[in-house]
Amino acid sequence: MGTPEKVVVAGSSGLIGSALGAALRADGLRVTRLVRRAPQAADEVEWAPGAAPLDPGVLQGARAVVNLGGASIGRLPWTRTYRSELVASRIAPTRTLADAIRDLGADAPAFLSASAVGFYGDRPGELLTEASAPGSTFLAELCAEWEGAAREAGPAAQVTLLRTASLLHPAGVLKPLIALTKLGVSGPLGSGDQIWPWISLTDEVRAIHHLIDRAGTDTAVTGPVNLSGPTPASARTIGRELAQRLHRPYIVPAPAWALRTVLGRDAADSLLLADASVAPDVLTRSGFAFAHPTAESAIAAALTAPGA
Repeated sequence: MGTPEKVVVAGSSGLIGSALGAALRADGLRVTRLVRRAPQAADEVEWAPGAAPLDPGVLQGARAVVNLGGASIGRLPWTRTYRSELVASRIAPTRTLADAIRDLGADAPAFLSASAVGFYGDRPGELLTEASAPGSTFLAELCAEWEGAAREAGPAAQVTLLRTASLLHPAGVLKPLIALTKLGVSGPLGSGDQIWPWISLTDEVRAIHHLIDRAGTDTAVTGPVNLSGPTPASARTIGRELAQRLHRPYIVPAPAWALRTVLGRDAADSLLLADASVAPDVLTRSGFAFAHPTAESAIAAALTAPGA
């Protein structure tokens, strides 16, 4: 039996990275994890993104390199200092990986680099596909810069940009919503009619695995890919479904002005009030089928998962 194919993952300790690593290993792939401390396991390699180059040999022979790092956008408020951290924690690691991949030339592995549907900003009334232009919010500008850093991997690399939607998971966007709902103080955020792009953790991991499986083949998927559920859902739909599942009321509104006052305009407009109907056109055309095609099914699965 030959040596299992290698996948290198940066950001392997996060919610998505942990689940992805487990799924890849379950399918017989060998996962190398990049960590920012002394290695504590045989599958770990220390790196210092932004402070030192990464030895291209670490990536040599990999089927794909998956870049999932970045400071949490869910940490509030977005002070000037934290906005700088949001940028640096994404751009420096991405550029470090891109430089190492570019140095491998024709032997470059596929590069699957995180981004977000925040790329599109606030676009009410539009159907947003991978061909749509970037928006003008802070998060949209950050995503555009982030993707630009990934494209520095060079012409020999297959670069896939993972524009991920909010994860409907107890450790994702549902975390603060569950807390408020259990307290009985949930309700419409702003108008509640804004469309929230969403995806289940199960489908996020399955989609990345799907893209890794096609890397280096005639069916490889490159460029931006919207990792977002196929059925649009409003903030009100998601909030009300969660309240019903938890048997709590959904009656206390949070006006837009109040959200901007408490959270700051950048965070409120980028995270809660933005209206963006994002379609997973590229992913669907590549043959991917969603396990959770509606927000309701994703919430139901999230609340019944072990540890929820």
